Amino acid sequence: MPSLSEQLQEVRSRAEVCLYSGGRVVEVRAGVMAMANLSLPPCSKYRHIAAETMVIENSFGSNRKERLSTALNILEKYGCNLTNPNRPKYWRTVKHNNPVFRATVDAIQGGRAVLCLYGYSNQQPDGLSFPDDVMDPDVGRVAAVTLEVMSLRMELEMLIKVCVRVTSAFVLADQSLSVSHSSHVSLVRCLVISISENCTVCGIFRISAHCLTCLQGLCSECDRLYHSNPDRANHCRTAVSSSSKNRSSHWSVSVWQCKSCTMVNAASSILCEVCERPRLATRPPVTPSHPPITPPRPPAPVLGMPGDPDSQWVCQFCTYLNYSPATVCEMCDLARPEPAPLPVKLRPPSPVRRVPALPIKPKEPAPEDQDVWRQKIMKEEGLKLIQLIRDGEKKGVSPEEVYTSMRVAGDSSIPLCKWIKTELPLLLEQIQMSVLSMAEVKQAWLTAGGDTERAAKQALRDRHSKVKELCALGFSDEAHCHEVLKQSGGEVRGALALLQRPLLEPFHKRIWSDKPEPPIDIHHPNKQRTCRSLLAVYDLPSWGRCELALSLLLEHSAPYSLEDVVQAVKESHDREFIRRVLAKECPICLSVFPHSKMQSLTSCQCSVCCGCFKQHFTIAVRDKHIRDMVCPVCWEPDINDPEHLNSYFSTLDIQLRECLEPEVYELFHKKLTEQALIKDPKFLWCFHCSYGFIYDGDQLKVTCFQCRNSFCAQCKRPWESQHAGLSCEQYQSWKRENDPEYQRQGLAGYLRDNGITCPNCRFQYALSKGGCMHFCCSQCRYQFCSGCNNPFHTTCAVDECSVSGLHAHHPRDCLFYLRDWEPSRLQALLQVHTHTHTHILRFLYNDEGGQQTDSACGAQTQHGHAGLCEKHYREYLVSLINSHSIDPAPLYSSNELLLACRRYKVDDTRREGEDSFTYYSRLLEKLMDEVPLGDKVPRKK
Repeated sequence: MPSLSEQLQEVRSRAEVCLYSGGRVVEVRAGVMAMANLSLPPCSKYRHIAAETMVIENSFGSNRKERLSTALNILEKYGCNLTNPNRPKYWRTVKHNNPVFRATVDAIQGGRAVLCLYGYSNQQPDGLSFPDDVMDPDVGRVAAVTLEVMSLRMELEMLIKVCVRVTSAFVLADQSLSVSHSSHVSLVRCLVISISENCTVCGIFRISAHCLTCLQGLCSECDRLYHSNPDRANHCRTAVSSSSKNRSSHWSVSVWQCKSCTMVNAASSILCEVCERPRLATRPPVTPSHPPITPPRPPAPVLGMPGDPDSQWVCQFCTYLNYSPATVCEMCDLARPEPAPLPVKLRPPSPVRRVPALPIKPKEPAPEDQDVWRQKIMKEEGLKLIQLIRDGEKKGVSPEEVYTSMRVAGDSSIPLCKWIKTELPLLLEQIQMSVLSMAEVKQAWLTAGGDTERAAKQALRDRHSKVKELCALGFSDEAHCHEVLKQSGGEVRGALALLQRPLLEPFHKRIWSDKPEPPIDIHHPNKQRTCRSLLAVYDLPSWGRCELALSLLLEHSAPYSLEDVVQAVKESHDREFIRRVLAKECPICLSVFPHSKMQSLTSCQCSVCCGCFKQHFTIAVRDKHIRDMVCPVCWEPDINDPEHLNSYFSTLDIQLRECLEPEVYELFHKKLTEQALIKDPKFLWCFHCSYGFIYDGDQLKVTCFQCRNSFCAQCKRPWESQHAGLSCEQYQSWKRENDPEYQRQGLAGYLRDNGITCPNCRFQYALSKGGCMHFCCSQCRYQFCSGCNNPFHTTCAVDECSVSGLHAHHPRDCLFYLRDWEPSRLQALLQVHTHTHTHILRFLYNDEGGQQTDSACGAQTQHGHAGLCEKHYREYLVSLINSHSIDPAPLYSSNELLLACRRYKVDDTRREGEDSFTYYSRLLEKLMDEVPLGDKVPRKK
């Protein structure tokens, strides 16, 4: 049969393999149970963890055994997570601020040592972690340690259940228990002590000494008897002082904890040493000046000698066995109930004796008459007292003073209220001492029921109690405490305010001072002081966040400010995420700023620094159009979309109000208002001063409200009397035929009057045509062709359009195509049509003598171009062609005809056997039929 060590090795190996290979839980638990039941000493069974030491160090105190079992359970979970192939995401660290960790593993002795065995050997400011060079945990070692933790927890739970049945003597425990293993003996000895705070031998009295040799807690009598044996006389024993129970209360009186930074300060200090916040003025726990005197406890009976049963009594509330003459239960501090009357013992009859006859007394009144008389007296006295109280209330005397004074001065001939006003102050002056106030003496006199001697003693006792209470708060000068108590009339709260007033004076001066708060010195040698200052001033959520903020500020080459780091630490506890938040690069100036110093729009994900954001929108408002106020990085959103326009500008208005200068922000609002007014069909721009307004009338003549000049509401030209009663076309025709000034100016005047008008907002530009055909309105940013007014766009709405980029679709009579024709060809197109007006033909070849300079552009004119340069002359001829709707298709060459058919998607397939003349004639007819003049795409049939 294999030995116990061999059995242990076999069970351990099988359980370890099952643990880290993902075996079943039942198999692992069976292996742990087998290890726990092996009768081996702890030093042989537990190779990695110090099991016996952990049990001994965590055995004393209330509920320490259950806490040790819970901590072992948490450590077991940590080990199982490390051996699991699917480890948790944050398996490398164990945080100290975890409440479960603080209440279990960190609350026992040896808990962190087990974590170090797992591999958590790197100490961090906020916890433990694996070293950076360790990529994966040592699964074999972790499995071995975890198995020992599981075995110790199971063995400990079995021992806790068994130790409940321990009898009154520890010597009998090893014989009566069902546990016979040598590994359990030392654990049982530790746990028997921790089962109760009473003696482990008699189980009745409290422990007065701990024996470290036999691991027992004994009362004084059992300790004397048990260690009187010569074999046990050399045992090492430690006395348990009764003052250890009151250490926590003494500590709470001698120190106080700051509510802002959690710093523990001395009781004499009013301001916190770190954050300099004042201590809240709260009353200390009231302690009686004369504690109740408990009679000394009689010596306990020796084990096996029950003692006198008449001296014992059982508490009805907690069933604790107490001993007389104690009248209060030692466990629950409740009074002993009154004992039941003892039964009367019968005595033998006495011999008969002759008694002389007694004299006959007169008959007493019936008991009913006495009760009536007593009730009558009580009623009269009650009515008298009520009347005195009412009279006293009218004169400002309290009912207590009336009742007590009536008992003291009942036989005086002076009226009671007058006696209280005149004689009572003299009586109280006899009791008053130099340290007492009149209010204290009066209260003590009322409490004593008018007894002057008792009142004097009671007043002194109350004063000493109050002085002791103030001294417990850190004010050690008793003479000063007596003085402030006399000033406050014996009120502790008022005296405390008087004592704290000079101490709070520096704090009040600092609050009401105009000087800024002194900055926090992050390089202070006391890091704990700096963390407490951060916790108090910036209200960080935890101590770990304070240490994280301080470590980020102390990093080399860290360009962070204290406020930026605090704001980032409040939002997250991840160090890498905080570094990314604190180091945002501006895509415009390429500088690094924290996230709080970056600005972004709601329409995109781009972020720029506050300086670039302000500069971009300042330039856009002053020098550009309202539609240029978009993101400077991605140029989003598309403001041409009217649905998103209002929501975008409403959000942008809030951002610009905070960053722009007041005059720039006012200009932004002005442009935003004009942009909204342009959409109104009744909105007009003045021809003379460019003033905009809304015109509700139905007449053509409009008078500007700004310059008081008139213009036509339809053609936007200056108003003349000849325009009345005529349409704009009729008026222009009359002006060309009859106005000598207009005829004298010739074509230059015609071009000046026919400037460029935006088809979107109807804003008119007094410019001569020429140059690029792509025109962008400065008012509404609408892009169009100055020849045909068709829009330029990047997203084409025409089906089967293969052109990408910015482009427009022009009709065939547009200047975009006809500007390449020679002037002679355009003149021929006009001469073909006989309906052309004669005054126009007169200007076709008018030179007005010699070579001149074009007034519109300054270029030299040519012969036969009516005093215009060649470019302006072509534009003028095309304008005549457009005004008379002349189709240029009949003058197309064969190549131009084929190109036009392909441009407008007209089928140019040549029929079989068709000659050239017939083919081009058919194409021309088909082009003019499918694409009428002015259309930019073929019409659908």
